[in-house]
Amino acid sequence: MFQTWRNAFKQEDLRKKIVYTIIILVLYRLGSALTVPFLDPTALQQMIGGGADFLSYLDIMTGGALGNATIFAMSITPYINASIIIQLLTIALPPLERLAKEGGDGRKKIQAITRYTTLALALIQATAFYLVLRNTGGVLEYTSGFAGVFSALVIIGSFTAGTCVVVWLGDQISAKGIGNGISIILFTGILSRGPQAFQMLMAWWKMGSSEPKYYFLVPAIVVIFAAMIGFIVFMTNAERRIPVSYAKRIVGRKMYGGQNTHIPIKVNMTGVMPIIFAMSFMQIPNMIGTFVSVKEGGFWDGFFQLFQYNNPFYGILYFLLILGFNYYYTAIQYNPVEIANGLRKNNGAIPGIRPGKPTVDFISKIISKITLLGALFLGIIAVFPILFSALTKANVSLGGTSILIVVGVALETMRTLESQMTMRHHKGFLE
Repeated sequence: MFQTWRNAFKQEDLRKKIVYTIIILVLYRLGSALTVPFLDPTALQQMIGGGADFLSYLDIMTGGALGNATIFAMSITPYINASIIIQLLTIALPPLERLAKEGGDGRKKIQAITRYTTLALALIQATAFYLVLRNTGGVLEYTSGFAGVFSALVIIGSFTAGTCVVVWLGDQISAKGIGNGISIILFTGILSRGPQAFQMLMAWWKMGSSEPKYYFLVPAIVVIFAAMIGFIVFMTNAERRIPVSYAKRIVGRKMYGGQNTHIPIKVNMTGVMPIIFAMSFMQIPNMIGTFVSVKEGGFWDGFFQLFQYNNPFYGILYFLLILGFNYYYTAIQYNPVEIANGLRKNNGAIPGIRPGKPTVDFISKIISKITLLGALFLGIIAVFPILFSALTKANVSLGGTSILIVVGVALETMRTLESQMTMRHHKGFLE
């Protein structure tokens, strides 16, 4: 990895892109320190509480901007949700499906629709944050009358504008930087929490003098953290290769084909999307609970308790939802019929498998097995922090989802840089 960065800095154009990307990321972190007017950051920090619920997850995704009540408090979460919604609607709605098949122009129109959807979701999410903060005392003053309306507009407008600026910064990295702008913004936000996590571990180590369990807990967290990184790297790069043979064919006076290759199918085909889907679904009851008051000990109080992070029901349902969403997301991304038709059109075939329906059935069977393995991998990564916190009785989250995002973005960035360097060293056909 370090060799890749060293080689990239030796090339002037790549060096300019890397420096430009760093400048954009510095601006992003500066914006994450600008507090929104009329808000009390301590109220948000108390709501988050350093736990592992949905607000803590959002705080990690935003690099602490949510906990500090800054203008980038929502970061790119509305954009991620909008992208997921539009991607699903592209499969369900024929007009969007036709746009997706129109090439570059169609993709630009879909991107524009995604931007408008992001703006709408940002307004909704910003309004929800304002209402929750007002009900919990997070708004310092001016909660009623004309001044209250003005403060509400400022808070909601600041949150919404912050999301638009973050998305624009990500687009600048994609257009003029090293690429993958939105992913790198998310990567930076998560990685910025590293010093805080290190300070927490040091504080726990000092507490070992009074509670000896921390002398064992801190090294265990470090070892498990390193093991999870290795496990994620291994599973991210793991793939099942389906062998393919192409028959020889003559076009004019030239012969084509006659080679053996393979179709790579990654174990983790869906990335972190099933976890985001499942977590968003699991937090709907908690979001509803913040807007309503329930009687303690009543039915609804017990219902909302089921969706608390430390409840076994939460962990089991969370795991099952990840499995289900992984199968669903894989089904809309990979169509065995299209793969089989593509092989037949190019005179390709899987050795030992007849073309047509037998090929479709064989590919479907392989994808089904790989999908199950990938779903179990994502489920273990997501649920393990819950189990670890329950066993150690410590309020700690190893952030399996965060590690998965960081490792995935890092590997993708390295591949992007390597491909750009390869293109610049390729001599081409004219030399």
